[in-house]
Amino acid sequence: MSGCSELSLRGLPMESWMSQLPCALWDTPLYHLAIPGSHNAITYCLDMNNRSPVDPMQPDMLQKLDKYMKPLIRPFVYKWAITQEFTIKQQLDCGVRYCDLRIAHRPNEHSTDLYFYHGVYTTLTVETVLMEIKEWLDAHPKEVVILSFSHFLGLNQELHARLLSTIRSTFTTKLCPKTEVLTLRNLWALGYQVIVSYEHNMSSSHSDLWPHIPYWWANKCKAEALIEEFEERKQHGRPAGFFVTGINLTEDLKYICTHPTESLKDLVMSTYPALLAWVREQTPGSRVGSLNIIAGDFITERHFAPTVVTLNEKLLKWPS
Repeated sequence: MSGCSELSLRGLPMESWMSQLPCALWDTPLYHLAIPGSHNAITYCLDMNNRSPVDPMQPDMLQKLDKYMKPLIRPFVYKWAITQEFTIKQQLDCGVRYCDLRIAHRPNEHSTDLYFYHGVYTTLTVETVLMEIKEWLDAHPKEVVILSFSHFLGLNQELHARLLSTIRSTFTTKLCPKTEVLTLRNLWALGYQVIVSYEHNMSSSHSDLWPHIPYWWANKCKAEALIEEFEERKQHGRPAGFFVTGINLTEDLKYICTHPTESLKDLVMSTYPALLAWVREQTPGSRVGSLNIIAGDFITERHFAPTVVTLNEKLLKWPS
């Protein structure tokens, strides 16, 4: 399957698609490839037993309602906060190579344990999830993941230092320094499998922390409006390095109130046909209008990852 003359990427095994790419793409920078990504990757393990407070980034009204009407409010929070249903290893098996990781320290907790959050906090710690990613990479030595650490809710300098220590002790020699050439051929030769993007100014003083990766977020709850927004952005050119186009839809309070029986998954499933039809029309590469990482919700559904990976066929036919 990885022969140099192979033009069709359909049917590539998603758990090892990078290692199966034709050799004509081994020297293409990763930021010119089409890469499937997971928006809010660790929401499959949100704390559902009501112990977790609503995260303080939520609107004041929601926090007050949650405090006094928790049994009524929490089901709505969970229905709209869960963006992924499968574990991180399952997402990687399905082809995801970019993970949106939103880090938090639970308020009023004396432990230095860190969690993920989206609406509420997760039950799994950051350390546990990173170890799962490391174990998966050990079993897939030619796959490369981009881990985007951001938000850092409630983290002070000491907790940032603990997080960096956890990242380094977990991935050790797999961590790619930001001076490296980001091609599969080069990363394979050096044994690098993890690119860590860190959305904090401290990234500039650490050789193994890549800067924040821009995330195109349309903030729309309708597929047509999201597509229109991205088409407008594409006309102004793409960033020079990695960047993410997030086809994740965003519901507002009005939408939730007027669709009381629905969930985020209902919204996503109803719009995926239109969104993935648009994705199929996109092209990776360096040119104006090209895309790189494409991230979504419920990424195991509707052939999301194979649709993104197959876009790399266009680089074989029309090099960037």
